[in-house]
Formats: sequence, C-alpha cells, structure tokens
Amino acid sequence: MENQTRDVLGRDPILLEDVEYYPTKYQRIMGRFWDTFQKPPKERKFVQRLDFYLLLYSMVSFIIKTLDSGNISNAFVSGMKEELALNQQERNLFNTAFDLGGLIGAIPSQFILIRIRPSIWLPSCEIIWSVLVMGMASSKCARDVYIYRFFVGMTQAVAYPGFSMVLGSWYLPGELAKRLSLYDGSYTIANMMAGYLQALVYATLNGKYGLSGWRWLFLIDGIIGIPLAIVGYFCIPDFPTTTRAFWLSNDLRKYAVARMAEAGRKPPRKLTWRRVWGWIKTWRPYGYVFPYVLFAVTSTYSYFNLWLKSLDIYTVEQVNLIPTGGFALGLVSAYALANLSDRTGKRCPWLLIAIFFRFLSSLLLAIWNIPFWLKMIAFLLPMAGEPTWALLTTWIQEVFQDDAELRGILPAVGGALGSGIKAGLPLALFPTDQAPKYKFGYKVTTVIIFVEFWGVVWFGYMAKRELKQRKVVLNEFGLPVLREELLARMGLAIADARWRD
Repeated sequence: MENQTRDVLGRDPILLEDVEYYPTKYQRIMGRFWDTFQKPPKERKFVQRLDFYLLLYSMVSFIIKTLDSGNISNAFVSGMKEELALNQQERNLFNTAFDLGGLIGAIPSQFILIRIRPSIWLPSCEIIWSVLVMGMASSKCARDVYIYRFFVGMTQAVAYPGFSMVLGSWYLPGELAKRLSLYDGSYTIANMMAGYLQALVYATLNGKYGLSGWRWLFLIDGIIGIPLAIVGYFCIPDFPTTTRAFWLSNDLRKYAVARMAEAGRKPPRKLTWRRVWGWIKTWRPYGYVFPYVLFAVTSTYSYFNLWLKSLDIYTVEQVNLIPTGGFALGLVSAYALANLSDRTGKRCPWLLIAIFFRFLSSLLLAIWNIPFWLKMIAFLLPMAGEPTWALLTTWIQEVFQDDAELRGILPAVGGALGSGIKAGLPLALFPTDQAPKYKFGYKVTTVIIFVEFWGVVWFGYMAKRELKQRKVVLNEFGLPVLREELLARMGLAIADARWRD
C-alpha cells in the first residue's frame, strides 16, 4: 500500500503532492491574469505543458485556417473581382460554397474522431486543407473558386469542434474559458494578420512571377499549413485516458486522469445509436444548438470593408487594415470576459454581456442614419461579442460533463446547422448589390440576436432544472456530479483512513 492515502474528499494520492503549497503574494496577483502563476509546482508544470503543446498548437492551426476565410473577403476587394470578372453576388456565393462544405463535413468528422485518435485525424485533414487552399491560387473563374471553397469548408469544419472537444477534456473549470477564448480569439488574430498580410503582399508580391497579390496570399497560407500539420501529429495529446504524447511522462499521464476524474469529467466511451436517441429525447442538444446557431448566422463584420470601400476615401491597403481594429477589440474582449468568467465561476452573465455588444451593433446599423463616428463604432462593436462561442462551449463542457461524446458532437451539430443556414441567409439579407446599406439585413439580425439572448437564459434555466431532477450536486469545482458518486468517493476516503488507523 502506498504511503499516501485519500483525504476526506476522496482525492487520488497523486493529487495530494502539492497540498501544502501556498502561493506568494506576487503569484496571487499574477494569478488574477493567468492561473498557472498561482498553481502548485506539479500542477503548474502540467498545465504549462498543456498550454505550450496543445493550446499553442490549436491556436496557430486555427489562425492559419481563419486566414483563408478572411482572405476571400480581402482578395475580393484587392483585385480578385476584376481579374476573374466576378459580379457582386458571387462574393456571397463563395461563402455559401464554404458553408455547404462545413455543413457536410462537421458532424461526420466528430463521429470519426470518436473512432480515430485526434492526433491522427486532425493533422491529416489539415494537410488536405493546405493543398486545397494552395489550389485556390490557380483559380481561373468563379466555378474554380466554388469547388475549392466547398472542399476547404469541408476539411476546415473538422477543426473547430474537434479542438473544442480535446481542450475540454484536459482543462478544469478555472482554466477552460480562458483557453477556449484564446483558441476562439485566434479568429481575431488571424483576421488582423489577414489585413496586414494582404496589404504587405499587395505591396511587395503583386505581379511577382506573373501572379497577382491575392494569389500569393493563398499560396503562402497553404505552404505554412503543411509543416504545421506535421507538427500536429506530435502536439495533440488525444484524451487523458488514451494519450501517448511524448511530452507527458507516465506520472503526468496518471495525474491528468486523476485530475479530470476528481472534477467528475467523464472520459470517452462507446457511442451507440441508443445513446444518440437518448440525446434527442432530452433538452440538452436543443439547449446548446439553438443559441449557437443564432450566433453563427448573425455575423456581420465581413461587411465592414464593403462600407469602407463605398466611401471612396480609403486606399486598398487602408480598406484591408482599418477592420483590424475590431479584431484587436475582439481579442481584448475575449480575454477579459473569459478571465472574469473563470475567476467568478459564472458563465451566463458574461455570455449575456458578449451578446449585448452584438445586439447594440446590429441595432445601430439597422438604424443606419447615424453620425460617421458612431457608425464606425457600430461596425467595430460586434467583435467585442466574439467570446459568445467560447463561453457557451465552456458552459456545455461543464453542464454536460457526464457525456464526452455529447460535448464533442454538439459543437459540430451547431456548426453544421449554422453553415447550412448561412449558405442561404446572407444571399437574402445581404445581397452584395445593396452594399453597404441593406434593406433588411441588419434589422433581421437585430431580432435574431435578441432571441439568442433569451435562448441563453433558457439554457441556464434548464441546466438548473436538470440539477434538481437528476438529484445532482455540485462538487468542489462547482461542477454537477451524481450525489451517489460524490458520496462513494468520500466513502472510499473514509475506508482508506480507517484501514490506515
């Protein structure tokens, strides 16, 4: 028998090595900004490794993928429209093709991810994605762009729900919102980079070797993606119970399993149609997917540069660079709201604040006839609401922590349905020939965001209702676990203590 035994809360002995640790004042202060500063030595070492290998890789991977999405918009106003003889509506149709690919690819990918290791599936899809993106540079007409965009959307749909499932399987409640917000914040970093990169490429590579600047942009994006995908085979750790990551010792692998078991986070298990049918009969999939889809279909930031271009007072470079201010605002908002959410242990209030930013933006743009400075703020403001996805997905990792597969599949379902709706909705609400003032677009998104707000409130109500109905209690992490499981763990600790006596 080991010298160490379980404490009164039934914690695994491997988690008790740092029990006597007390952070210094400096560590406590810095811990308000980033949690690892005030963690005990062993946990700090473990979480820092997760951050360096898993979080950093997932962020860089998402940055590269989002560059392609942002580059379509930038390319359209930077010579692509004229060179391929495109009409105004085809800009929206390119996004429609991408969204249709995402609709078809997202859900099957998550089912595959349950069968195949994430460390194999995710990087393999990234290699295919990189080749397709480079193919975009060879486009000679709109039809070519449609084909590439469809398959790029299909392979890119793998990443978002896949990484959210992996991240949610390794981080605890006081850690997860910040990490998911940084992962989601990679979207804003990428779009900032896309503006500057497009401006740089346009100024330095436009016409080089007979290729336009926008073609160089897709080539660079794809070339970066291939070596990054190869790194992914080694950085992605799969799940705590199945990991074979070289950067985790056997001791840290056991530590990871014990840490998540203490929080009550269930590991992956066999997925059956009976379980899927059980999900359909509960409120859970609808509670998450409803506000998620409404969030997905109300993105309006991509129309900012069309308004800037319509003013005829900015250069091509300025049209690409000015929107980066909103992405910077989104990055600050993502960290601030997520940090406050982790520190308070609350998800709903900060989620509603993020939604309010987007509601206010859409309302101002629906009014339209407002001062120039206020309209500029209105176009920038939606990015302050970007943490919506990260906070909502963090919330389901906790509320649905008893079901790993459901936590992984729901973001894919939400993404697929959102992509399906976005494939047609922008064509109706934001026809390019009406840009930048749309007859119905901003009015409709204002109503949808209002409904989304109350959808989140409904999710919170149903989560609390489920706690009472299932006789679930909150453990020391504030996470729902069955009362019997908590009592059994504490009973085991008492039995261990009696044996020691």
